[in-house]
Amino acid sequence: MPPEALKRPQSVLVVICTRGGEFLLLRRVRPAAFWQSVTGSLEPGESPRLAAAREVREETGLRVGGALIDLRHSALFPIIAAWRRRYAPNVCFNREYWFALVLETRRLIELNPREHLEYRWLSAEAAARLTGSWTNRDAIRALACSLG
Repeated sequence: MPPEALKRPQSVLVVICTRGGEFLLLRRVRPAAFWQSVTGSLEPGESPRLAAAREVREETGLRVGGALIDLRHSALFPIIAAWRRRYAPNVCFNREYWFALVLETRRLIELNPREHLEYRWLSAEAAARLTGSWTNRDAIRALACSLG
C-alpha cells in the first residue's frame, strides 16, 4: 500500500444521544453484527474536532455546527490484526479522541450504506451492552453519568 494510502493511527469516537437519555448505535457492514457509535480515522492534517464533525455528517447525515462537545478524553487501544494492514508497518495501537453530540430529541438518521446497515436509539445501558468496543462502552457510560 502506498504511504499516502495508509491510515493514521488516530481516530474519533462521537457518542450521539438525546437529552432524554437515548443513545444512537450503528450496525457496521464489516465486521458483521458489530454495533458502535460514530467513529472514523483522522485524515492527513485534520484535527480531531474536524474529523468528528466530518464523520457525524458522513455516517448519519447530521450537521453538528457548534454543538459538538469535546469530552477531553482519549483512549489508546490495540488495532485488531485484521485491520493492521491498513496502517504503516509496526503500527499496533490507535489513539481515539472522544466527542459527544447531545440532541433535544431523536433525529432521522441517513446511514452511509457502505459503512452501516441499520441504527437504533437505546437506553445508555442497552447501548453499552450492545456495542462491541470497550472504549465505546466506557464513553457511553461516562456521558450518561454527566447527563444525570
